[in-house]
Amino acid sequence: MADQLALRSENFAEWYNQIVQKADLADYGAAKGTMIIKPYGYALWENIQAYLDKRFKLHGAKNAFFPTFIPLSYIQREKEHVEGFTPNLWLVTAGGGETLEEPYAVRPTSETTINMTVRNWIQSYRDLPLLLNLWNSCFRYELRTRLFLRTSEFLWQEGHTFHATWEEANQYALDIHNDAYLDFYAHAAAMPCIGGRKSEREKFPGADVTYTLEALMGDGRALQSCTSHNLGHNFAKSFDIRYLDRNNELQYVATASWGLSTRAIGGILMTHGDDKGLLMPPRIAPTQIVIVPIFGKSGDPAPVLDAAKQLARELSEYRVEIDARDDKTPGFKFNDWEMRGVPLRIEIGPKDIEKAQVVTARRDTGEKKFVPNAELAAHVKQTLDSIHDTLYARAKKFQDDHTFVVDTYAEFQERTAGEGGAGFLLAHWCGDDACEHAIQKETRATIRCIPFDQIKEKGKCIRCGNESDGRVVFAKAY
Repeated sequence: MADQLALRSENFAEWYNQIVQKADLADYGAAKGTMIIKPYGYALWENIQAYLDKRFKLHGAKNAFFPTFIPLSYIQREKEHVEGFTPNLWLVTAGGGETLEEPYAVRPTSETTINMTVRNWIQSYRDLPLLLNLWNSCFRYELRTRLFLRTSEFLWQEGHTFHATWEEANQYALDIHNDAYLDFYAHAAAMPCIGGRKSEREKFPGADVTYTLEALMGDGRALQSCTSHNLGHNFAKSFDIRYLDRNNELQYVATASWGLSTRAIGGILMTHGDDKGLLMPPRIAPTQIVIVPIFGKSGDPAPVLDAAKQLARELSEYRVEIDARDDKTPGFKFNDWEMRGVPLRIEIGPKDIEKAQVVTARRDTGEKKFVPNAELAAHVKQTLDSIHDTLYARAKKFQDDHTFVVDTYAEFQERTAGEGGAGFLLAHWCGDDACEHAIQKETRATIRCIPFDQIKEKGKCIRCGNESDGRVVFAKAY
C-alpha cells in the first residue's frame, strides 16, 4: 500500500519522516528548512513547556521576552561566540525598502542581546542573582533539515542567569541540569539519558563548561537532548557587566545559560515509537485516553455516545478525547489512535453498558481488559503509571544493550562503520583536541560527554595510545 508506514526496524529514517506527518504532528513550511507544528504536535510541546516551566520557577527563574532581531555588532562582541554561530546566522539587511545601516541577526540565541541589556540593570550585589527564562523561536541556517530535529526555525526555552561568582553560576547550571532537565526526561518523557560535561571541542561557543544530557535513539544514534552552560566571566567581560560587591569593589558578574528545544519531541518519537506508530509517554501525551464508542450495526447510537460522554466527565482530570466519527469503523479508529500513540484506549458498546463495564487497551503492550465502571478510575491511574514505567524500562534496556566498552581502535572503527548508529561507545581518550578531531574525521563519531559518573581508571587513548584517566562516551549523533 502506498500509504503503509515504513518499518522502524528496516528503514528508521523513513519511518521517522512518515510518522511525524501520519501522526499529524508537523508539516513542512513554505520557507526553506522551516516547520509547521500542527495542533497535536503543539499540544505535546505545551505539555513539555508546562512541566519545565514549573521546575524553572522552583529555582527562582522568571519568564521574560527579548526581541528577535539582534544588531550584528552585539553578536560580534564575544569572539568565540561569533565564530561558533556565524556559519548559521540569518541576517536582515533591508527594511521598509531601505538598506539598513547595520544588519540584524535573527536570533540564533539570546546571550548577546540579553547581556547588552542587563548590564544596565545590575549595579550591586543586591541585584544578584538575576534569573531569566525565555520561551521563543530561534533561527539557524541549516543545509540538511529534519522535522523537530534540525530546522531553520525552532521553538525552545533559553535561560539566562547572572551571579556574583563563577561557583554560583556553575552550581545553578548544574541545578537546572539535574532538577529540571534530568527530572523531565526521567519522570515525564520516560527517556534515560547519560549526563556529563562536553569536551572543549563540543562545548557551547563562549562557555567555560557545557553540561549535557545524551539520549540513545532507536537507531543507535545519540541525541543531545538539552544543554546547560557555565559562561563564567566571558560575556560579562565582553559586555562590561560589573557590580559593586559587599566591600564596595567592582567585580565582573558570572553568567549561565541553559536550553531545551522542540528537538525533545523528536527524541521522544525516536525513543518510544514502533511499527504501529508513536508511543506517547502518558504524563505529557496530548491525549492520554481516547474513548471509542462501539455503536453496533443497528440500534440507537445515542445511549452509547451518552455513556462515552459520562466516562469522559468522570475522567476529566486526564486529557480525554471521544472518537465519535460515524464514517469510520472501530478498527480504523483503533489503528488511527495507535498511530498517534495515545497511551490508553477505552471501548464501550451496548453490551458493556448492560454489564456496567468498559474494555481498556494499553498502547504499549496491547493488553485488553474488561474493567467494571466502579474500578475504572483506579485502573486508569495504575495503568498510566505502569505505561510510563514500561516505556522507561524498555528504553533503558535498549540503551544498556547498545552501550559497548571498546578498547581497540580497530573495534571502534568497525562499530562506527556504515551509515547506521553505533550505540554508546565507552572508550579512553587522551584529552587532546587534535586526537578528538581525528577520531571524528575518521569515524564520524564524536565525544558526546565526559560522564558525571566516570570511573577514574588509567588506560590508553583509543586512537593515539597516550595516557587516559577514564572512559568518555562516543557516538554517532544527530
